[in-house]
Amino acid sequence: MKSKYILILGDALTLLIITLIGFATHGETSISFFPRMLTTVIPLCVSWFLIAYYFGLLTPPQPSPNSRNLGRVTVGRVGFAMLFAGPLAVVLRGLILNAPIIPIFAVVLSATSAFGMMIWRTLYLILKR
Repeated sequence: MKSKYILILGDALTLLIITLIGFATHGETSISFFPRMLTTVIPLCVSWFLIAYYFGLLTPPQPSPNSRNLGRVTVGRVGFAMLFAGPLAVVLRGLILNAPIIPIFAVVLSATSAFGMMIWRTLYLILKR
């Protein structure tokens, strides 16, 4: 049970870090951008946890004798799930801000979030072993 909470906390922290990196690439790291960061990270977390739940990614993977490729399969599923969660987050963000939904932002957010989550989940699997 404890590892489930570590997994969920790590997911949220990873999404926060990805958001901070995204804002930093645009030179928007001052405290005045904090509310805007929240309008990105909150929809991203909501959409990730909804999609991850649907994909069964909120419970730690249980190794079995036949699970030689468990890490690759799990990490691949994480990346695939983020390809759905990213666009959903952009739609939720657009609704919150009452702003247009920019497709390239959805692509970039999905790709960078998938990459970050795959790194985190790989580290999680390595540390769990």
